Amino acid sequence: MKSISVFCGSSEGNDKGIIDTAYNLGATLAVNDITLVYGAARIGIMGKVAQGAIDKKGKTIGVIPNFLRTKEIVNNELTELIVTQNMHDRKVVMYEKSDGFMIIPGGFGTMDEFFEITTWGQLGLHNKPIGILNINGYYDSLIAQCKMMVERGFLKQANLEAVVIDHSIEGLLDKMNNYVPLPKPKWLNKEGL
Repeated sequence: MKSISVFCGSSEGNDKGIIDTAYNLGATLAVNDITLVYGAARIGIMGKVAQGAIDKKGKTIGVIPNFLRTKEIVNNELTELIVTQNMHDRKVVMYEKSDGFMIIPGGFGTMDEFFEITTWGQLGLHNKPIGILNINGYYDSLIAQCKMMVERGFLKQANLEAVVIDHSIEGLLDKMNNYVPLPKPKWLNKEGL
């Protein structure tokens, strides 16, 4: 992977372990020559990931919808800034610029990004790896809910297993680099519709 979209919060939260790991993630991506693609803010967990990458001279691509430019306070140290018309276009650009996706702690926006990119993968619209960095058990309940979806017949086990999970940055990157995509769903026609 040459680039990874990191989906995470515009708030910092109150867990120092999450804050420190976010910074270390950005630094790790930079050291491994992986471009960070993210939401362009210099605040919150987003800002910590970006600062880690910037401090290690990594390449950073920030993508933000025009209406959030002032609210999320754009980071002016980015390698590249892309301004989109809306939230959907933001996700499409992040998808296009990335070889994989990593979810770290965040709120509703992060969940929206995770579920949309995971659904796109389930539908065969992409075969890029999706990883959850489960820092300090932050996503334990989400993972349990996904297992419940499988148990109740609303999600296939293979689709759940297509999302790789680890509690360490290095472990997750290794799993993402060795990811084997699911076969394209048979019910899709040649055009993917």
